[in-house]
Amino acid sequence: MSIGPTFLGLLEAQPRHGYELKRAYDERFSPGRPLAYGQVYATLSRLLRDGLVEVDGVEPGGGPDRKRYAVTGAGVTDVERWLAQPEKPDLYLQSALYTKVVLALLTGRRADQILDTQRAEHLRLMRELTRRKSAGDLAEQLICDHALFHLEADLRWLELTAARLDQLATEVRT
Repeated sequence: MSIGPTFLGLLEAQPRHGYELKRAYDERFSPGRPLAYGQVYATLSRLLRDGLVEVDGVEPGGGPDRKRYAVTGAGVTDVERWLAQPEKPDLYLQSALYTKVVLALLTGRRADQILDTQRAEHLRLMRELTRRKSAGDLAEQLICDHALFHLEADLRWLELTAARLDQLATEVRT
């Protein structure tokens, strides 16, 4: 995820301190993988250097002074440009799973076991996401649906590959 443009978008609503920005980001976009504080302040430093944010105020704190950041006009323009750009679909053309299947076939190992193990892991994760979705708000439901749809596509690929495994084995061994 693009942290810089996301910070700019969050700052459009109101100026915030770095820790408030981190909390808002973690709650909205990354509840399972919180940002490191170092990443937050490195990103804010870069945005400040590039003129996309400015220091809106400084308050004394228990340690270093606490800076409140606000988005600049250039930052708003940057967010608008980022939002207007479509994301490049990830085609997974260099899939580690595909590589494992081919290498198993090339080395005489059981590729079907790799596919079975992966299928079990996908199903486990889908059950976890379904539980998370049922307990979550709309934002959580949508992000879980996004992940579930990708996992469903992966499962379809696993089934198709399993059905074609003998043919693939013949092709990769010649």
